[in-house]
Parts: sequence; C-alpha cells; structure tokens
Amino acid sequence: MEFLQDYGLFFAKTITLVLALLLVATALAGIGSRSRGGSRARLETKKLNRQYDEYQQTLERSLLERKAARRLHKQRAKERKQNKLEQRVFVLDFNGDIRASQVDNLREEISAILTVANNDDEVVVRLQSGGGMVPNYGLAAAELARLKGRVKLTIMIDRIAASGGYLMACVGDRIYASPFAIIGSIGVIAQLPNFHRLLKRHHVDMELLTAGDHKRTLTLFGENTEQGRQKLQEELEETHQLFKDYIRRFRPSLAIERIATGEYWLGERALELGLIDALQTSDDYLLELSSRAQLLHLRYLRRQSLGRRVSLSLETAIREWRGY
Repeated sequence: MEFLQDYGLFFAKTITLVLALLLVATALAGIGSRSRGGSRARLETKKLNRQYDEYQQTLERSLLERKAARRLHKQRAKERKQNKLEQRVFVLDFNGDIRASQVDNLREEISAILTVANNDDEVVVRLQSGGGMVPNYGLAAAELARLKGRVKLTIMIDRIAASGGYLMACVGDRIYASPFAIIGSIGVIAQLPNFHRLLKRHHVDMELLTAGDHKRTLTLFGENTEQGRQKLQEELEETHQLFKDYIRRFRPSLAIERIATGEYWLGERALELGLIDALQTSDDYLLELSSRAQLLHLRYLRRQSLGRRVSLSLETAIREWRGY
C-alpha cells in the first residue's frame, strides 16, 4: 500500500508538471501569435524550376572543372531566356488526416489559382490520404471539382489514396500513381463501443430521450436495438451508393460494382482495373514538365493552436501505427 501511495503521488506530480508545461507553452504560443499579427494567413509560392536548376548546378560544379561549369551555366541561362516557358503548372499538396483538416487551405489555394488560370494551365495535386469523415472529404472532392473545365487537373498518388482519398482522386482528368501506392477502399464504415452492459452491472442507468423515430440509432451508453442497427446500416448503404455514383460521374468506364467492395489495390493492379491512368511518381512527372513549363508550388499557411497541432499529430501517429 505504501508503494502504491508513493507511486500515485509521483504520477499525480508528473501529470501536474506536464499540464503546467502545456499551459506555459500555450501561453507563449498565444503571445508569439499576437506579436506576429494574430491569426493572419498568407499564400506562399515557390518556383520549382529554380529548385531543379540549383540541383543541376550543384552537381555540375562537383563533376566539371570550374571554367567548364561556368560556361555551361551561362549557356543554359541564355537558352532559358530564348525559350520562354509559356505553359504554367500549379502544384498543390494535400496530406489528409481523418478530418481532412487541410481542406480549408485547399479551398484557398484553388480560389487563388482560379483568379489567374486559363484553359492552357495545369494543376497537379500530390495527394496522400487514407480517408476519413464523409462530409469533410466530400467537401475536399467538391473543391477539386471547381477546377474541372477551367484547367487540366492531374492527381499524383505516391503512397495512398483510399476511401475519401480516392473520392478526391477520381475528380482528376488524369490519375498517376507509384507502383506500390494503395488505391481504392471504396466503402463506408462506422464503429463504436457500447458500455451499456458495464453500466448495468454497476447499477448505472442511462436515460436517452429523443424526438423523431431515428434521431439516434446506436449509442455509446444506452441499450442498442435491432431497429437502430438496421437504420444505421441503411444510412451506410445510402452513403456508399452516393460514393459509387460520384466516382461513376468522373470515371464512367469503371466497373463500379467490381471495385466498390471496400478492397484496396496496389498501383500495378489498380491500373489494370482502371482506377488510375498510368504508373509514375510525382517527382518524375514534375521533372519532365520542368523542361517545358513554369512550375509554381502553392501553399496556403494559417496558424493553428497548440491543441490543434497536438491532436493532429496524435491522429497521424495512430494512423501510422495502424499501418495506413
């Protein structure tokens, strides 16, 4: 008992210290944010052609004699001036979590592009997501659909675009993926624990009052009914049908009933099934484009609270632990 008391006291002190440090960090973050102008957000751009040129020059300086490297650099600079790159390619990144929290940044990036874009331009979206909440990913797909008919939309999948991630990907005019990228998982899932029997064992009652036959289907603490289970299953089936209809709208040649089983496939097999159009990494695709187009990477930055950043980090860690 004495050991348990000492351990409990130590544990309480540790928790108190951690909470105190978090409060201090939050306060400092708030002060820093106010000093930098509060919650201001900005659009950041980066010329990828310049980045590739720097790579090339760095290696050439190491491989060639100094005079030869200088001559080659001057010659290439002259060629670039003569061959003006008229095609424009805007590059976006979308790294999706369960809540598709980056969708707010995506909508701003797309709005910015549409202020200057024309039909000759291309938007390349480097997409990575294992899916998540239906309304959030539905909005993300709808934001991408704003680009349809205005620019060429290319989706690049290097690692994973599953479930809600593929809902976004299917909007693209062309979909490219690496050979071992995870594609598909066209299905809907809902799960939750139920503590009713545990509460009942300890003589704890849970009162749940609703107005409307289907206001609540399954609950965490109440006693679930077969009627509630059936209603939730109907809702899942309806959402799944909407998911399939949306994919069919943008990729009508897909055998939708064959691939909308909740399964996922790696890139090679996804190509055979028509889920993607070609096998290629985003790095290879952009490097090819850099010789004939201006590549501009866009990123809309907004400050997030410390609590928000911690919760997103935990979600990412859990997803990685689960293996997708």
